[in-house]
Amino acid sequence: MEFRLNNSRFIKGFAFSGFILAVAGCQSGDNGNVLNVGGNNKAAAEPKVLESELRAYCPLVTLREGTAYFNTYAKGGQDDPTKVLYQASITDVTRTCSNAGGTMTINVAVAGKVVPGPAGAPGNVTMPIRVAVIRGDEVLYSQLHKHQVAVGHASAATQFVFNDQSVSFPAPQGTDVQVFAGYDEGPPKKQQ
Repeated sequence: MEFRLNNSRFIKGFAFSGFILAVAGCQSGDNGNVLNVGGNNKAAAEPKVLESELRAYCPLVTLREGTAYFNTYAKGGQDDPTKVLYQASITDVTRTCSNAGGTMTINVAVAGKVVPGPAGAPGNVTMPIRVAVIRGDEVLYSQLHKHQVAVGHASAATQFVFNDQSVSFPAPQGTDVQVFAGYDEGPPKKQQ
């Protein structure tokens, strides 16, 4: 009798598990042809990535010395550590490249965080992020972006991600192109 009771519970549990899996399968985003049997194969419709594209030159993104940090100070408190509103830092940079019609296009991504300082409060921080592409002494691309980050809490770091998807220039013949991303506050303000 005890064996039947346990065996019956096992069968009911197994049937219930099968029902849950079937219901979960009905909730998936694929509208039929779950196993891709037959003619409706989405993977076949997508263009294949060629080996030559995977091995193609894509210059690394680097930070120049002194461009990984950016401080915002309260009015009249420049370089006073007690007057720091926010300190922003870049923690990672990356890119993806594509070549078409003799033009290289790079999507440059910058990730970082903003930490409130002693004089900080919730609000928006505008950070000057520059993306530049250089070959020797020639500037192929340079754009200064004003990226805003909303800081919600005065005691917690806020992470951000910035993208410049329009980095475009004539495709290089060699591997002598450098891509830089970082904070650029511009020339120092003149003392009056």
